[in-house]
Amino acid sequence: MPEFKYEINDKIAVLSENGDYTCEANVITYGTGRPKLDIRKWNRAEDKMQKGITLNKEEAMALLEALKDFDFEKLG
Repeated sequence: MPEFKYEINDKIAVLSENGDYTCEANVITYGTGRPKLDIRKWNRAEDKMQKGITLNKEEAMALLEALKDFDFEKLG
């Protein structure tokens, strides 16, 4: 099995913290691919990533546009 490689290029924000876990938004390059916006949980005590989502530039820009008009009161 090939080695899984990634590099955090830019740390954007820690969105939340819960014990050893953080939810973070970062710019990450996986392998030899292009940088992507990455939002996921991390166990920083063990430096392990959890499930998350990665977006390319176009997807990230579309999300930003959609969130500009989103009614956040719907989240409670």
